[in-house]
Amino acid sequence: MQRNACEAQVPGLSRFFKTCPGQYGEGDRFLGIKVPVTRAVVKRLWRETGFPELEECIGSEYHEVRLAALLTLVEIFSHARNHPALQQRCVDFYLSHTERINNWDLVDLSCYPVLGQWLLDKDRSLLYELARSGKSIWEQRIGIVSTMTFIRHGQTDDTFAIADILLHHPHDLIHKAVGWLLREAGKRDKAALEAFLDTRRSVMPRTMLRYAIERFPEEERKYYLRKDVVPR
Repeated sequence: MQRNACEAQVPGLSRFFKTCPGQYGEGDRFLGIKVPVTRAVVKRLWRETGFPELEECIGSEYHEVRLAALLTLVEIFSHARNHPALQQRCVDFYLSHTERINNWDLVDLSCYPVLGQWLLDKDRSLLYELARSGKSIWEQRIGIVSTMTFIRHGQTDDTFAIADILLHHPHDLIHKAVGWLLREAGKRDKAALEAFLDTRRSVMPRTMLRYAIERFPEEERKYYLRKDVVPR
C-alpha cells in the first residue's frame, strides 16, 4: 500500500472524506490511493494475509490501509463458506475493531458482506443493538447498511425496523444511509416502502426522504415531498 502512495491525491481525498477540525473524518490521514488500486493489492495478497497482519493494518493511521484490511477480511470471510469457525473469527475481529471502521466508505464496503452475510440465517438482534449504539455514528451506520444482504435475499423487514430506530437521528450521514437502504428495500417491495413513508414522511429528515424516493416516478416524488399531504 505504501508503494502505491500518491501524494498528489492526498488533498482531494482529505477534503472528500471531511478531515478538517469538527468534521466527521477529523484527523484521518491518507496515502493518496484510490479504491481500485487498493482492491488490486487486496486481490493479489489476501491469501497470504493472516490476522496478525490484519490487526496491524486495521490500526493504521492511514485510511486506505484500514480499508485494505477490511477488504481482505471480506475476502477471507467470503472464501470460508465451509469453515464456520473461520467466518466466526472474521465476525469477531470485525466487531472488536468498530472504532477503526470510522468513515462511511469503510462501513459500506465491509459490513454487509461480513455481518449481513453472517446473520442471514441467524438472530439479527446484534444489528438493532448497533443501530441503538451511542458509541458512534459508524456503529449505527453498520446497523442499517448490513441489512443490504437481507434485501438482496428478498427480506426487507429488518431494514424498515432499523430505519424506524434511526428515523430521528441528527446526522446527515445516517439520513443518507437510511434513505439509501429504504430505496433498495423499495425495489423489492414498493408497497412496503410506500406504507412506511405514508406514516413517516412528515417527520423524516428531507435528505432521508429524498434518497428513499429517488427511483419513484416524478409525480410520486412530488406527492411525498409535499408538506400538506394527509397520509393515505
